[in-house]
Amino acid sequence: MESLLERYSETKFIAEAVEWPLQTYVQYMNGNSDESPLYLFDRSFVEKMQIKVGRAEGGQYWAPDCFGEDLFAVLGDKRPDSRWLIIGPERSGSTFHKDPNATSAWNAVLRGSKYWIMFPSSSSFPPPPGVFVSEDQSEVTSPLSIAEWLIEFHSEARETRGCMEGICEAGEVLHVPSGWWHLVVNLSPSIAITQNFVPKAHLNNVLAFLRDKPGQVSGFTHNGKDPYKLFSQRIQENYPGIWSEALIEMGNRKERKKRKWEALVQVNEEQINEGGLGKEFSFGFGDADDANIS
Repeated sequence: MESLLERYSETKFIAEAVEWPLQTYVQYMNGNSDESPLYLFDRSFVEKMQIKVGRAEGGQYWAPDCFGEDLFAVLGDKRPDSRWLIIGPERSGSTFHKDPNATSAWNAVLRGSKYWIMFPSSSSFPPPPGVFVSEDQSEVTSPLSIAEWLIEFHSEARETRGCMEGICEAGEVLHVPSGWWHLVVNLSPSIAITQNFVPKAHLNNVLAFLRDKPGQVSGFTHNGKDPYKLFSQRIQENYPGIWSEALIEMGNRKERKKRKWEALVQVNEEQINEGGLGKEFSFGFGDADDANIS
């Protein structure tokens, strides 16, 4: 932290609802006793700090090779917000959420340690305990603070099917697959860099999200261009084979949902014909990640 203060003490960063010089935030971070401390989460840190990203000479960091190619790179300067500097004291963090636009993410811890608890998103798995989601998944309701959730639901969550948890220390990188619910809390004062990306395996998820949930798309600049059309066009131009495979998978998923619906309607009609009108039945359609939650 000292080296950051030496170079960027007067540089302003976003910490939730405020924008403070780094030295002001560090003073707050070191002296606060808040149950839910303010979390510095800045999407423009590369420009503010004049950091060079990439393996070219002078690059100060780059995406780990193990995650493969980031297909959002085809958008160039039109890609949505994708990388953040994260700084926070003990107890700060993020309540349960999914990463934007059905992207995957990596999170590299530079200092400190972070506790993660994660759940796959699928019709086969309910949302995390204490998290309530609207039918179209546009609204998420959960306890107001991480502390409240940990007190009320942590024990139950650890016994819930699909739960994965762990601690990331300085020098470690965690992968968040597309669509996974995750909560993060700093166990000690921490610095991290995170980036959202689109791997080949989840291209169909991102395309489907941009096409089918335009009201939930975030991070794109308002340039009048439909994000789905823009991304689909760029992928088709640069990776025609991958683009065709993604469209086929999107079509197969739509057909699977149609067959589920037809089967459920048929079951309901049979119940009515057999005098079972009063019987209850329930159903659910799989999320974009049913086919691949690993």
